[in-house]
Amino acid sequence: MALRKVKGNFERMFDKNLTDLVRGIRNNKENEPKYISQCMDEIKEELRQENMSVKANAVAKLAYLQMLGYDISWAAFNIIEVMSSTKFTFKRIGYLAASQSFHEGTDVLMLTTNMIRKDLNSQGMYDSGTAMSGLACFVTPDLARDLANDVMTLLTSTKPYLRKKAVLLMYKIFLRFPEALRPAFPRLKEKLEDPDPGVQSASVNVICELARKNPKNYLSLAPVFFKLMTSSTNNWMLIKIIKLFGALTPLEPRLGKKLIEPLTNLIHSTSAMSLLYECINTVIAGMPNHSASIQLCVQKLRILIEDSDQNLKYLGLLAMSKILRTHPKSVQAHKDLVLQCLDDKDESIRLRALDLLYGMVSKKNLMEIVKKLMVHMDRAEGSAYRDELLSKVIDICSQNNYQYITNFEWYVSVLVELTRIEGTKHGLTIASQMMDVAVRVQAVRAFSVSQMAVLLENTHLLVGNGQRNSICEVLYAAAWICGEYSDLLEDPRSSLDSLLRPRACVLPPHIQSAYVHNALKLWARMLAQEERANLGDSESSLSEGGQEACTLLCQRLPLFVHSGDLEVQERACCALHLVRQVSKMQARGERVGEELRALFAGDLNPVAPKAQKKVPLPEGLDLDQWINDPPSESSEEEEEDTVAEIFIKTDRSSSHYTEKKYDPTDEELENMREARKQEQANNPHYLKATPKSRSSNGHIQGVGVEDIPVAEIDLSVPLHIPGLISSDKYLSASRKAREVADGEDGGDRRKKKKKRRRRKGEEEEEERRPPPEVPSEEELPAEAVNTSLGEMPEGARLTDDEDDDRHTDDPHRALDIDLEQPLHEERPPRHQDRPSVLPDVTPQLEEPQDGPRSHKRDGDRKHRKKKKEHRHKSKERKHRRREGESPPADVVAETVDGEQSAGDAPSTHAKEDLDFWLSPAAT
Repeated sequence: MALRKVKGNFERMFDKNLTDLVRGIRNNKENEPKYISQCMDEIKEELRQENMSVKANAVAKLAYLQMLGYDISWAAFNIIEVMSSTKFTFKRIGYLAASQSFHEGTDVLMLTTNMIRKDLNSQGMYDSGTAMSGLACFVTPDLARDLANDVMTLLTSTKPYLRKKAVLLMYKIFLRFPEALRPAFPRLKEKLEDPDPGVQSASVNVICELARKNPKNYLSLAPVFFKLMTSSTNNWMLIKIIKLFGALTPLEPRLGKKLIEPLTNLIHSTSAMSLLYECINTVIAGMPNHSASIQLCVQKLRILIEDSDQNLKYLGLLAMSKILRTHPKSVQAHKDLVLQCLDDKDESIRLRALDLLYGMVSKKNLMEIVKKLMVHMDRAEGSAYRDELLSKVIDICSQNNYQYITNFEWYVSVLVELTRIEGTKHGLTIASQMMDVAVRVQAVRAFSVSQMAVLLENTHLLVGNGQRNSICEVLYAAAWICGEYSDLLEDPRSSLDSLLRPRACVLPPHIQSAYVHNALKLWARMLAQEERANLGDSESSLSEGGQEACTLLCQRLPLFVHSGDLEVQERACCALHLVRQVSKMQARGERVGEELRALFAGDLNPVAPKAQKKVPLPEGLDLDQWINDPPSESSEEEEEDTVAEIFIKTDRSSSHYTEKKYDPTDEELENMREARKQEQANNPHYLKATPKSRSSNGHIQGVGVEDIPVAEIDLSVPLHIPGLISSDKYLSASRKAREVADGEDGGDRRKKKKKRRRRKGEEEEEERRPPPEVPSEEELPAEAVNTSLGEMPEGARLTDDEDDDRHTDDPHRALDIDLEQPLHEERPPRHQDRPSVLPDVTPQLEEPQDGPRSHKRDGDRKHRKKKKEHRHKSKERKHRRREGESPPADVVAETVDGEQSAGDAPSTHAKEDLDFWLSPAAT
């Protein structure tokens, strides 16, 4: 035995320890995977040895390799062996490796229950501490259920080190085993007044985390936390307590009045910015109607925003946005400061300033703010921030159903100007806004149609970089608006030609589908107008213009018929056959214009966002059920290639497949060539050369690269599209109207002064006259907007009935427990709980006929007497509490007994204590 021990110690001298492993990895950077593989083999050999020191060394190296990303789950059993060592240095290594690698799915965790219980109850303080630290990392529902009582026992330990760790571990146990919260809560509450500051801080931390998701269950602790807040000097604990009060004050309005004075003192006195920020947050959440406190918070937040520290500036803007919801006027006074933040180098600061501007707009300053944001957009560096600016402009204008827009022509022109932004990803948002404004605001439809027609005529300017941005989505809205409200078009023939140009074939398929469908709307409207114009002509129902439209459709629609998208093909085929059929009918003198118009008659109303979700499910329909029998795995593999060939572009180079190609005619090729040349000529980013400087082979002659003149392009000048109206026109008109209004007010004031000088005797009469009426912000003229939330399915409501929006897997959902209800211990059934019919075991004695009634009468009398005594004692206790006297010991004992017997007594007492503490008499 001694020889084996000496041999083992001698061999251990040549084993690699953790330091050697780290040094070896650094020296083998080129062959690191190979070196680590060799080390893994050595570690496996070490784990097979019986010496616990060798195993602990191997587990220590495994813990380091796990931090490098290597899987060590195969050594779980060996880690448990090291955890069970009696030597603390080895045990600590085992728990460290377990905390890193064990999880809820580890199979061998079921073997650790008794071992961890033994370590928790160990006489060694650090053995118990190491066990609790490791258990917090890999606790499972089974471990939490089996070890909850052992950890709860450590809450009453004489050693603060163990009490602190036990308090923190209880939070992890509560998440895994919520049933442990109620029995452990009284002891956890006691630790709030623990003499050790570490245990006290741990208790505050745990209760604040529990109350973060379920604050209403911890209202009864408000007096205890208030005492801690007014007596503690630990800033960290004060921050936690003030955060908790921020969650409690919305549930109990009286608590906010109680907190005004201490929070105001902290705001004035503290130098810790973190504590100041939490005090401001609590004031905002709990006392939104206390104007003096809110004004103080705004002043302090301005100091934070003006600070050079970017973190403080960000927090100041974040808190200012919270005040903006309840006190917008207090924040609007600092609009200039917020606009300055838009020029900050830090992008996060700029984004926070944008969020503030969203709530600072009004009818008077909307155009000014949007103009400044668009100027910032032109100078912005980086597509992400530019996209955020664009999105914020749309959000500011469209909030609350366009509440602050007084001129919708201005807004439509702003949307059109936003289409010039290069590389944006919000093309779909701009398109949806264009369509929404056209649908909701009837007065602006004519202007919208004229601007959309201009966009359709200049399609090439929006298609140039279609692969890098989504601005071409605007063409979808332009096509729909021109087709839906085609009666307002000044030149429908030109718009029809724009929709059917060959360059439309390069657009995304869904936009091509919209082009084809809305071209039919325009054509139907033109036919109806031509037939009405030629109503008296019996020979021909169609004029030359109508015939040109039919010819144009028959010539251009085949381009869409040969599209690679199925929906475009279908729409184009249907439209082409419809046009040909109508042409044949009109050749026979039949009038079909009004019937075609009827296909697109009626106004489309906005649809509610949740309308699709509210569609009721028909009876007998199971959406999860297979329509056909589910295919087997073999058939899926066989059909995989066939499905891929149908719906996916593949390499069709097989000899038996001949791809059908569409060969365009010479005329179509010429049209496409001319369209490409026109697009290149209008593209400012395309470099063009003069024809005489080129040779026959297309190369530039006689000019060296260094001799090519380089001209500076002023990118600040936006591309001008003829026919589009700039938003600056409406902004300047608004400024002039405001200056005129201000001038009239100033003239009235000057006239009044002259009158006062001339008629000194009538000063009092002049002062009694009311001032001139200036239109308020709400009285500014605005166009009618359809503010309905949209159409819903019959019988559906607008809101969802969701009481709890937390996810079903959220562990805090199970911790929503009423902690004031007492624990009901299992007791033998009492007399009234027993069944009325008992088995006939013993002969019954004859009783008088009125015996049961007398027993019942006596029971009722005793119950009333006991209830009366309980009410008298509770009043007596309340009276003593008001006078500051402590109840005698026998009364406390009776109270405890009463709480065990009465189910609602503890809840009542806790509520009475809170009400008394919050009452004015307590202050």
